[in-house]
Amino acid sequence: MRLTAAQKEQFDREGYLFFPALFTPEEMKNLNDEVPELYERREAYNVREKGKDAVRTNFGAHLYSEPFAKLARHPRMIEPVEDLFGESLYMHQFKINGKMAFEGDVWQWHQDYGTWLNDDMMPTERAMNVAIFLDDVNDYNGPLMFIPGSHKKGVVDAKHDLTTTSYPLWTVDNELIGQLVDRAGGKPGYDEAGRPVGGGIVSPKGPAGSMILFHSCLVHASGSNLTPFNRVSVYLSLCAVSNHIRRHKRPEFIAHRDFTPIETLPDDCLLKHYPVDLPWKDGLPASAMETSLEEIKPELQAA
Repeated sequence: MRLTAAQKEQFDREGYLFFPALFTPEEMKNLNDEVPELYERREAYNVREKGKDAVRTNFGAHLYSEPFAKLARHPRMIEPVEDLFGESLYMHQFKINGKMAFEGDVWQWHQDYGTWLNDDMMPTERAMNVAIFLDDVNDYNGPLMFIPGSHKKGVVDAKHDLTTTSYPLWTVDNELIGQLVDRAGGKPGYDEAGRPVGGGIVSPKGPAGSMILFHSCLVHASGSNLTPFNRVSVYLSLCAVSNHIRRHKRPEFIAHRDFTPIETLPDDCLLKHYPVDLPWKDGLPASAMETSLEEIKPELQAA
């Protein structure tokens, strides 16, 4: 799936693109059927909500789950980012974020690249997230919120929040969020029917199978999910191969170290069998837990 000139211009201006119902219910079925069993596993790659059993984030499923391994190579998710970067991509992260009914906690305001820079020493922001809804996303079950155009600010000051939730983030302070929202349109108004219009925060919503592509410097967040409706989403964090990380501070199941370019599968790969490699299908290798604060030596960076 290739982007039009108009879509590229919109992405440059707003920092994201939304594709409602891009995948069919039939394509989503095998993915959704796989999630409960993955979330039940007592493995390091399942990060649970603070003080709860609900999974907040499952990492690296494309390395041990066939349906998600195929999704990780789907042309509808890979090709638009290749268009924007003009080069091959590798998988920096692969996440299934839970935001489970009644228990899904907040994701604070942040930029993804802030974490990738500070923790992984990713050289530039030539990486981004492509998200696909596994559940319907509505006004109430913790949808993503974006500040349109905030990516134009570049990398902003952030603090390492180690206490708010079970997963640490480099977060943006409230004063700067207020400034960015004001610059993007401020407080929304209302139309004659009482519906909010305009304003400096947007929140894409739609049926399962919808897809969002957003810039790694776009400031975003999501509220807690107090509804009886799950809001599970998959995130492919795709990085230009030339921009691969330079440090292994985080375990490999979080920040991947295989910089091999992704080769896409046919467009019908979610509905038909195609062979995929599952290197962690028999368990998490010990190497996936190893970390280092040393910068990767130049001779190893192309490995």
